[in-house]
Amino acid sequence: MAVFHLDDFLAGWIGGASSVIVGHPLDTVKTRLQAGKGYRNTLHCIISIYKKENVTGFFKGLSFPLASITLYNSLVFGFFSNTQRLISRYRYGDGRHPCSMLDLTVASMLTGLVSVGVGAPVDLVKIRLQMQTQPVLAENFNLAGNGSVPLRSMGIQSQSLYRGPLHCISTILQNEGIQGLYRGAGAMILRDVPGYTLYFIPYTLFCNWMNPDANASPHPCCICLAGGLAGSISWVTATPTDVVKSRLQADAVQHRKYKGILHCIVQSYKTEGIHVFFRGATVNAIRGFPMCATMFLGYELSLQFLRSF
Repeated sequence: MAVFHLDDFLAGWIGGASSVIVGHPLDTVKTRLQAGKGYRNTLHCIISIYKKENVTGFFKGLSFPLASITLYNSLVFGFFSNTQRLISRYRYGDGRHPCSMLDLTVASMLTGLVSVGVGAPVDLVKIRLQMQTQPVLAENFNLAGNGSVPLRSMGIQSQSLYRGPLHCISTILQNEGIQGLYRGAGAMILRDVPGYTLYFIPYTLFCNWMNPDANASPHPCCICLAGGLAGSISWVTATPTDVVKSRLQADAVQHRKYKGILHCIVQSYKTEGIHVFFRGATVNAIRGFPMCATMFLGYELSLQFLRSF
């Protein structure tokens, strides 16, 4: 029997696309809090975005993650599910054998590691677009092909750097090279390897607890609750590394002040204290529940539908 299943990838795309639409507004708030300036708290950030940019401000950068989610979430869910089968086949001789907690941990950590290959550029472009309205603090900004323009001397306080996702990608490649698309990837590995472990394992535990019959499909309400709780746990615990990742990826929008992960941690701590690493934790907890509940519900129901033929 084949171990590799394509239906997991397709179901992951469906679940991921629906979760992006649900979670993107609060993701924008989270990014602004972590990498932006001038926001006192979550509520002030929400009100500020609405006053200055209306409802559309919450959906900045949506088109790119929504399009790229086809690849990213397909990779995450497809890789995780198929890795479990490979581990079960290797350890127990049967790909359908239930995985132990150790098996799930290994599969989750490998998924987090592999996901960065696609997720880092997606997150980078999303964050750059979300930060469009933030003040450009650099004395000079190298406009593609136009040399160095002194923005302060022109009296510019805010500048739209990118016209859209494709222009953002081409500008980054032109100014920073291919490595520019992977800025913050190291911090993303530190976030996602333990983050996916605290995502898939709690989901599995909660599902098993609420659905004792292993042969029966979990009820949609169980899926939503388990997925939502797992999402909140994962995102809250990942907040410190998420702050570092967001700052590194948004860095070029303002000015290049961080040399790397350690430098970003030290500088952030020196200037803003320990609390800076928990900025956006409330938003992550709130946003993580509906986003991940939608993600797992879309994934599980799609998988059941695809396998019913």
